[in-house]
Amino acid sequence: MTTTVDPEKSQANTTRPADERIEGTVFTPRQVGMLKVAVVVMGVMLLAGLAAVIAGMIFQASKVGKKSAAEAPAAAAAPDPVAMEPVASGALEALSIPGDAQVVSMSLDGHFLALHVRWRDDAEIVVVDMRTGKVVSRLNIDKGAPPAR
Repeated sequence: MTTTVDPEKSQANTTRPADERIEGTVFTPRQVGMLKVAVVVMGVMLLAGLAAVIAGMIFQASKVGKKSAAEAPAAAAAPDPVAMEPVASGALEALSIPGDAQVVSMSLDGHFLALHVRWRDDAEIVVVDMRTGKVVSRLNIDKGAPPAR
């Protein structure tokens, strides 16, 4: 007994035409394959970017506190003002103002203290360096003068 196989029927049952959509989706098998490849490539790129960020953080953290040979002589020649040792605590222990004077307001900016001092009919702004305790500047406030423009 011989069986005949129809080639058109057997091929239709095993493969789909290239433009036929997968059941329940709008994609063809070729599009699904390309989508899978794109997802894998993007995942690898994401992991590579994360690894680069972590490597950069480790590299930057390993440089903290180390000086290169070019920076060392420059640092010895001129001390960095930010790294200078502060004057002993209490450098500004007292500021002499007249007995009838009143400190109206104070403002601190870094290591400078600005005091608005008023006495009798006069007023003055005094700027003091808190590191040294010295008066850096005095600005008399003249009430009778016209406003500056």
